[in-house]
Amino acid sequence: MTSAEAGALRRLAPPARRFLAHRKGVLVRLALWSLAESGQAFLVGHAVARSVDEGFLAGDPRLGLLWLGVALVAVLSGARVVRGVFAQLAGVTEPLRDGLVRRAVDRSMARAAPGGPGGTDRAAVSRLTNQVEVARDSFAGLVLTLRSFVFTAAGALLGLLSLHPALLVVVLPPLAAGLALFLVTLRPMAAAQRRALAADEALGDHAASARAALRDLAACGTGPGVERRGADLVADAAAAARTLADWAAVRTAALGVAGHLPVLALLVAVGWLRGHGVSVGALLGAFTYLVQSLLPALHTLMTALGAAGSRLLVVLDRILGPETETETETETDRVPVPDRLPEPVSVLKSQPGPSTASASAAAFAVDMAAAPAVELRAVTLSYGARAEPVLDALDLCVAPGEHLAVVGPSGIGKSTLTRLVAGTLAPSSGEVRVAGRPVTGRPAAELAALRVLVPQDAYVFSGTVGDNLAYLSTDACRAELDAAVGAFGLGPLVERLGGLDGTVRPAELSPGERQLVALVRAYLSPAPLLLLDEATCHLDPASEARAEEALAGRAGTLVVVAHRLSSAVRADRTLVLDGVRARCGTHAELLDRSPLYRDLTGHWNS
Repeated sequence: MTSAEAGALRRLAPPARRFLAHRKGVLVRLALWSLAESGQAFLVGHAVARSVDEGFLAGDPRLGLLWLGVALVAVLSGARVVRGVFAQLAGVTEPLRDGLVRRAVDRSMARAAPGGPGGTDRAAVSRLTNQVEVARDSFAGLVLTLRSFVFTAAGALLGLLSLHPALLVVVLPPLAAGLALFLVTLRPMAAAQRRALAADEALGDHAASARAALRDLAACGTGPGVERRGADLVADAAAAARTLADWAAVRTAALGVAGHLPVLALLVAVGWLRGHGVSVGALLGAFTYLVQSLLPALHTLMTALGAAGSRLLVVLDRILGPETETETETETDRVPVPDRLPEPVSVLKSQPGPSTASASAAAFAVDMAAAPAVELRAVTLSYGARAEPVLDALDLCVAPGEHLAVVGPSGIGKSTLTRLVAGTLAPSSGEVRVAGRPVTGRPAAELAALRVLVPQDAYVFSGTVGDNLAYLSTDACRAELDAAVGAFGLGPLVERLGGLDGTVRPAELSPGERQLVALVRAYLSPAPLLLLDEATCHLDPASEARAEEALAGRAGTLVVVAHRLSSAVRADRTLVLDGVRARCGTHAELLDRSPLYRDLTGHWNS
């Protein structure tokens, strides 16, 4: 037995004893109905033997038919016995289910309550639905099968002994061998079931986390790393399933030994048994005991104990056990990809030597000094073959270190432009270059080292404040985090959350607070190009000005889709998209040359 299994049994034994101790009346009534089932099993085989030996073979068919009638009554009475058993079974299984539900709810509430460990309890729904029902059904199945096997086997073995002791000499060895082989599989089967359940939960958790952050995965270039992790989790789940299948094959062999060899042994030993005084009726009674009672009960026991028993142990340990490492570890340790995702920059630093991605990023960095930070050459983009182009033959050149604002009416293509520059959208024609090289089709890891795209809906994950801020800069020290918090006026929020080590719950932050967190994260990123797609729309003008000034003072290039006129005024140049032609210039130049910009300025000022 593994240490995990031994620990689970030790944890579960005391509550199991207390649970059963409070239901002694139900257990006594269940035992009485089971004794009736034992008597039924004894009576069926014994009546068949007596009907042959004392009735038909003795020339008295009426007595034979009478004994067969007794066997028939015993079989039909089984329905009444089953009804009584199920009536008492509900008195055990339903309280178990209610107790498990209360335990699951109490644990989730304690986790979310002030002073609790906090975080999102993603396993709560599984415990309240799937795991509780698995425990209830498995427990009910085990009670039924264990009770039925014990009392049915007792009745059948007693019947064999009453017919002739030699029958037990033939039947018991293969029966015991199959049962022993089955018992050998219980522990490894439980361990395999535990690994399979853990692998399934980890894979589901990874898929849910990745699905919730698809946009950030694409923008930050972490998609390949998450994809590799997902492939590893799929492989782990497949390996656990194969191990489970291997042990299931051993269990099937055990069923074959225990379920078929006793009958075959009895057939082979007919001559020997007849020589030792076993009558024909006793032989038929023995076959009746095996085929009608003993072997079906054994088969049901092996199936239920093998499948339901291991599941019950694992699930009860997860629901009733204390908050072990599964619930006290950090979000990152508990599952491979929980609410936070792998840092994009770490993709370039994960290899011990200079990888292809890091070498390309280094080459990009060298080109940045000489090439334009952003360059668009006759870029056209249409969402469909016959659709009007959103951008039509657009040319643009942004110098390294420049601060560019992008303005235009809603739906004119401002967000499309940022996605083209970020490399997450390919143009219909033309070329987009960053640091002198085309971005279309480039590996996400290379793009993540060059630019950060901050969308309007800021991404904030469950974790610490420091983890959120350093999401794109794994090397950021505490002093750098403190300086960035001060530069953006984020101090009151950080203090309210409990400092850099405080817990962030995204639902409790306002849209503006989430945007400030995302802006500080971009500020700390080593990427030389920042793309803000109305990333300050939920900030008040003063906070927006402070954030843009901090970002403009950072080394690198800044492209901002403006939400207010002040953003265009602060920029070195402004690009005006008007659907016909694009104009680029300073605020003063555009007031003189662009009617649309004058209209937008009047709208903003009003």
